[in-house]
Amino acid sequence: MALFKKKAADEYNALDEKKNASNVSDGMLRFNRIKPASNVLYSALFILLALVCVLPVLFVIIISFTSEASIGQYGYSFFPRELSVSSYKYVWNMKDIVGRSFLNSIGITIVGTCLGVILTSTMGYALSRKTYKFRRFFTYYIFIPMLFHGGVLSSYVVNTQILNLKDTYWILILPLACSSFYTIIMRTFFTTTVPDEMIESGKIDGASQLRIFVQLVLPICLPAIATIALFLTFAYWNEWYLASIYISANRADLFPLQYVLVSIEEKIQFLLNNAGNIGADSQDVPSETMRMAIVVIAVVPIMFSYPFFQKYYISGLTVGAVKG
Repeated sequence: MALFKKKAADEYNALDEKKNASNVSDGMLRFNRIKPASNVLYSALFILLALVCVLPVLFVIIISFTSEASIGQYGYSFFPRELSVSSYKYVWNMKDIVGRSFLNSIGITIVGTCLGVILTSTMGYALSRKTYKFRRFFTYYIFIPMLFHGGVLSSYVVNTQILNLKDTYWILILPLACSSFYTIIMRTFFTTTVPDEMIESGKIDGASQLRIFVQLVLPICLPAIATIALFLTFAYWNEWYLASIYISANRADLFPLQYVLVSIEEKIQFLLNNAGNIGADSQDVPSETMRMAIVVIAVVPIMFSYPFFQKYYISGLTVGAVKG
C-alpha cells in the first residue's frame, strides 16, 4: 500500500512539474510574441533605416553616370536628363597607374588584415590569461600609447632611419598592423567570454597553448575577430596618409588606390581653379561627376567584404560551447 501511494505521489509530482513547465513555456511564448501592429511598425522602421543607408550610395552612383552639363543646368537628380561615362573615361585614361594602385591596395589590405588579426588576437589572449607572469606589465605597456603618442617626427625617424622602411610595402602595412585599442578589445573579449574551465580541460588533455588557442578559443571568438578584421580592412583600404609621407613621388609602383584617387581629385580641382589661366574651359573638366566616380571606385570594392565577414559573425555565434 505504501509503495502504491509513493508511486501515485511520484506520478502526481511529475504531472505537476510538466504542467508548470508547460505554463512557463506558454508564458514565455506570450512574452516573446509580437503584436501585428508592432510587427508592421518595426518592419517599416527597419525598411526606413535600410533606405537611409542605401539611397546615398545609389545617389552617388547615379551622379557619377550623369553628364557634367546636366548637373550644371539642372542640378543633382535621381533621374538625370543626360547620362555620361566621361568621368570613368577620365579614370580609364590613367588605367596603368590606377590599375597598379588597385592591386597594391588589395594586397596591402589582405596582408595587413591577416597580420593585424594574428597580432591582436594572440596578444589579447596572452594578456587575458591570469597565469601569465607579465600580464600587468604588458597591459600598461599597450595602454600607454592610447593616451600618449610619440608624434609624426619621431615615427618618421624610426621608420626611415632605424627600420629603413621608406619606399617599401611594409611601411604601408606595419604601422597599422597592431593597434593598442584593438588589442584591449580582444583582451576584454577573451576575459569575459572564454571560461577558465575550457582552458583547463585542454591542459588536462595534454594540449599546448597554441592548440588550445586555435582549436578551443578561436571558434567561440569569431565575432570579435571578424569585427577587428573588418575594422582593419577599412583602415588599410582607406589609408593614404602614410603613402604621402613615406612613398617618394618617383615610386608610383607603390602607390595605394586611395592616394592615387586623392591625387586625381586634387589635379581636377587645380584644373578647375586655374582653367582660365591655362586656356581651358572649366566645363570640360568633369569635376562633380569625377568626385562621385572616385567615391564609387573607392567604396564598391570594399562593399564585397561584408558578406565574407557576416558569415563568420553567424558561425561564431553557434560554434563552440562549454557543456557540463
